[in-house]
Amino acid sequence: MAKKTATKKKTASKQAAKTSSKTSTARKAAVAKAARKAVSKTAKKTVKTPAPRKPAAARRPKGPAWQWSAVETAAAIRSGAISAVETVEAHLERMRAVNPKLNAVVVDLSEEALAAARAADKQRGRGGELGLLHGVPVTIKENVDYEGRPNFNGVPANKDLVAPSDSPVVRNLKKAGAIVIGLTNTPEFSFRGFTDNPLHGLTLNPWDPNITCGGSSGGAGSAVAAGIGTIAHGNDIGGSLRWPAHCNGVATIKPTQGRIPAFNGSATAERPMLAHLMSAQGPLARHVGDVRLALEVMSQRDPRDPWWVPAPLAGPKPKGPIKVALAKIPEDMDVDPSVHAALRQAADHLERSGYRVSEVDVPDINGVWQTWCDIITNETVVMQEAGMLKVTSEDFHKAWGGMKAKAGVLDLPAWMRATAARNGHIRAWQLFFEEYPVVLAPTTVKPTPGPRDDTVSAERVREIFWGEIRFISAINVLGLPGAVVPVTLHDGKPIGVQLIAGRYREDLALDAAAAIEKRAGVLTHRLWEAMA
Repeated sequence: MAKKTATKKKTASKQAAKTSSKTSTARKAAVAKAARKAVSKTAKKTVKTPAPRKPAAARRPKGPAWQWSAVETAAAIRSGAISAVETVEAHLERMRAVNPKLNAVVVDLSEEALAAARAADKQRGRGGELGLLHGVPVTIKENVDYEGRPNFNGVPANKDLVAPSDSPVVRNLKKAGAIVIGLTNTPEFSFRGFTDNPLHGLTLNPWDPNITCGGSSGGAGSAVAAGIGTIAHGNDIGGSLRWPAHCNGVATIKPTQGRIPAFNGSATAERPMLAHLMSAQGPLARHVGDVRLALEVMSQRDPRDPWWVPAPLAGPKPKGPIKVALAKIPEDMDVDPSVHAALRQAADHLERSGYRVSEVDVPDINGVWQTWCDIITNETVVMQEAGMLKVTSEDFHKAWGGMKAKAGVLDLPAWMRATAARNGHIRAWQLFFEEYPVVLAPTTVKPTPGPRDDTVSAERVREIFWGEIRFISAINVLGLPGAVVPVTLHDGKPIGVQLIAGRYREDLALDAAAAIEKRAGVLTHRLWEAMA
């Protein structure tokens, strides 16, 4: 209406100017003025200026801040519902309350964490750019470099290995705004599946002190399960992320080799080739969503790792209902009924979420595990054993002796055949994933053992690694991603399952884990009730 009125007035003015040469400039100005008034008057009647919106109130998640997920914590800090200082203080208070019994965090970084939190709040106040984990409390395993501190790796003799800079995973977490509140315990040289050492002592499982918290990222698993930090860093060369996740009732992802960069400037020598190809850094958390978020943060490029791969975090979705292979368990593995029940429960959760689950044989799991054992043991014997045995405890000697006992002794030709066999195993699994994009497998086939079971005898060590957690360690030699998610409790102790996917398809493994978590729930909520 306003535009039409203006047009009519302007047209009349032009016609008047053409037909009457006597029309004065003053007359034209008067007509134009009248037209502008008409437009303004009509516009006021038809156009309403919207009232300014009030900013949405910042919402604070329910419960104490130390119980929130990393996703919730990051959102609450970003929105102003809570400050970084208040968040860190809540986690430090929780650490002081529960850590003396658990011995999960062995280096307290409270002072520098609070200083970092104050800086984080100032940055937010200035309107600066915020990282994905801005102000979020995390822990770091004490076997990667943390600038200015010794990289003990559970060994007192490593006191002089002072980190000249942060390792890539620490640097990436800090760049994303995460705040490190402590360093977590690990066995000597991170070479046991049980977390104990002469420097810091034994770490306990928050669910039950009579079962292991796992290893070698046992301190990380115990801490995050108990509510110390929202995300715990760990690493995995034979199960050291997935085994503690199972034992402590939390989630994790062992990424594809090369997904997350790794480097320790404090190291006195480079790692051998297969150690690089079988080892991976990764996160443990109470929620699968937090694992996914941490994976994104940890995966950022670092030029110090020549094996880092710039692979996308998500790939194309498989067509139709995704087929899941429920791995048949070899006949020589004595499976506890509770494990059978947990696997069936996980399969049912997946079926109800739209997956199609079939029980099938996976490619040569026994041969894959033996290849892992042979390669890692012989490489360690040649490159590290003599130096390690000089500075480690009798418990370490027992555990290491048990691991060696199952490995074949390889000369150079045998070594070359073993590494060649690795390629064939990877190819077979990759072809298998063409039909079954996800494999559902056990973490262990037995109830969680005691906190020092690997020091009982060499036979007990072989029994654990070969007879119980075969499906964990085998995956390392393949370099495949494997997620673990809790499914249920048996006699008050958590049981998790493993989801394995093709190379750089962590997204498929985590999607399946999230589907299970959605129906099984987050088990640590029950733990906190028991601890209270």
